This record gives sequence, C-alpha cells and structure tokens, in this order.
Amino acid sequence: MPSKRNRSKTPDGARYDAQVTDRVPSVEDEIDRYLRTGETDPHHAAWSGGFMERANRARDDLRGTLIREVRRLAEGRSYAPPPCGNIVALTRRKVEPMVRGLFPRAEQELVLATLEKSVVLLTSENIEALLLDQGFDSSAWTLANLYLAGLGAQLVGDDAPRLVGLSEGTSCYVSPEYFAEDDPFADFIVHEAAHIFHNCKRASVGLRETRTKEWLLNIEYRKRETFAYSCEAYARVLERAMSLSHRRALAEEYGSIVRISEERVDPAEVARIVAEAAAARNGWKLILGRCAPASRPRSPFQQLRHSRAGSDVAR
Repeated sequence: MPSKRNRSKTPDGARYDAQVTDRVPSVEDEIDRYLRTGETDPHHAAWSGGFMERANRARDDLRGTLIREVRRLAEGRSYAPPPCGNIVALTRRKVEPMVRGLFPRAEQELVLATLEKSVVLLTSENIEALLLDQGFDSSAWTLANLYLAGLGAQLVGDDAPRLVGLSEGTSCYVSPEYFAEDDPFADFIVHEAAHIFHNCKRASVGLRETRTKEWLLNIEYRKRETFAYSCEAYARVLERAMSLSHRRALAEEYGSIVRISEERVDPAEVARIVAEAAAARNGWKLILGRCAPASRPRSPFQQLRHSRAGSDVAR
C-alpha cells in the first residue's frame, strides 16, 4: 500500500501561541518549547537586551541547542549513498517535461537553470550548516526532523510531521528516504518544483515581468497543493507510459485508491485532473488551467474603485 504521508511542508514562519501571563518564560522554557514544537516567541522576551541583541542571543541558543540535539539523536546512524549520482542532472531530467509543457520555448532554459539547482540532498556533512542558514526557526526545526526521520532516528519533537521533503523559496530539501518511496506515482522533486512556480518571481530568473505576470505561473492560492500533486502524478504517468492508451490506464490506476492525506487537497479532484491531463494533447497546460485563478486579480486601485462603486449603488 503506497504511503500517504504528506509530500512536503512549506513553513510560514514562527508562530507564538503562548497565553499572556504575568510570568515571563525563562530561556530554558523557551528552548524546551522550541525543541518540542518548533515554535518561538517573536519578541524573544526571555532574553535580555535590546530587540536585536535579544534576537541574536535567542538565535544562538535555539539553533545551537537544536544542532546538539540532532547530533545526539543521529549518533551511530548514517545514510546510504543515494543511487541518483548527480542530483542536478536527476532534477533536470525530472522537471524538464513539465517546464517544456508549461513555458514558451524562449523561457524554458532560464526556468530549467533555476529548477535544476533547487534540490538539496540532506547529508551528515551539510545538515548543521543548513540548520544555521534557515531564515525561520520553525524551518530549521522542520528540517532537523526531516533529516532525523530519514535516518530512522527519534525526532526532536514528538508531534513533528514525518516528511520526505521541505520546500522554502526556491530550495527543495530532500531526504535520501525519497529514493526509497514505494508509491509508483510519487515524485517529491516534481511536486516541489511545481511549488517554485508560484513562489518565484519572473525577474529573479531573468524573465521579463509585467503588471499581470509577476510570478513564474499564476496559480490560485487555494489550488497550489492541488496543482503540485497533479503535476507529480502526471509526471509519473508520462514517465511510465508506453502509449496513449497506457497513459490513460495509468491515470485510472492512480485514481483507483486514495494516495493523498493532505487536508488542503481533494484527492478525487486531483485524480480527475490527472485523468483529463492523460487524455489531453498537452496535459501540463490542462493542469495549469484547472488550477488558475477564476479571474485576473484586480489591482489595489481597481479594488478601491469597485468598492466605491458598490457603496454608491447601495446608497
């Protein structure tokens, strides 16, 4: 039975849910809470000094303790060398059909040059530097648990999600556990590359930006995971299919069981999109069309005019 774990987690930054009380938590309290939950106080009230001084002290204490805990939990464990060889070449091979299907020929090489370097394979040699480099404390905590899960080690947080990858910005962090995935329709690299399309601005990869074309692809916010899962499954259908009829049969096989546990996604909708894509001339464009915004978003000025017009009618 294929795994139904979430493919990835895209952090939204630190969250602070502690109730306001008269007692200011100690540094030890904050470190303990961070290790258990990945959450931190954005005001760093437990540390002394001005805001920047508190922030620097908190970062040193929280990340330092996290790294020491990862060392302790990972002791005596190691990853087998991944079978992929060159991760850049593998990533390009995985994402190239998607890029060719979604972008004009003149833009394809610039997009591919960005995506092929986006995947970072976690190892014992790079994990500590990666934990220090993360912009958010919550991202570092999730990455630490991703690394430990791939080793089969105890996680830092008891309730931490078991993931095979983490996406942030234009970087996709992959555990070697990715290569042991047993679902024939799973492909984390394609899934996360699909998220980069709505996270990355055109100008950042050297493409011309306009008022209506700011991001690589315009995808409805609520459909982002649907888009990524659909691209992931369709990529595997194309990779495995020997003919058009085989492609349709694989799409039907994909939809025969529930393979997604992500709460933000309707598995039946993804299965329908994949089936339609398998029968289409350009399935990638069909997937994009199913996940595009219903209408072009208004500019702030247009929204203001619309609001005023509505007020006038009401009066």
